[in-house]
Amino acid sequence: MKVTRLQIAARGLANRCPNCGERTLFKARSLFTVNPECPACGLKIERDEGFFLGSMSLNYGVTLVCFLIPVTLLAYRGVIGTTAAIVIAGVGSIAVPALLYRSSRSCWLMAYYLFLPKHLPANQPGTQPGEDQNT
Repeated sequence: MKVTRLQIAARGLANRCPNCGERTLFKARSLFTVNPECPACGLKIERDEGFFLGSMSLNYGVTLVCFLIPVTLLAYRGVIGTTAAIVIAGVGSIAVPALLYRSSRSCWLMAYYLFLPKHLPANQPGTQPGEDQNT
């Protein structure tokens, strides 16, 4: 394999293309727009409908476990008031997923290629630069 699982993991955590390592997952000067394909190597990033439903679930789970449950426990223990907990939870349930959006999309793509590294064009024999056989 040309691209190892360690490289795939490092690129996923850095929001980079899992195939070539360039910073091309998201459109320039845009926070939430994913490129349909990598401009550098042609890897199809926007896969079929529903592919990134897993990233939404991942984002929701991290928000729930790392933010909403601790706020609820703080309110339950009396460390913060109920009204403050409701306000913090309401604002945080919108802000935290927005902040984690790019990372969750990148991590979901990373997870796919960690389990199926041979699906990367760089790991397929006979693939030319700019070709993507993941259609």
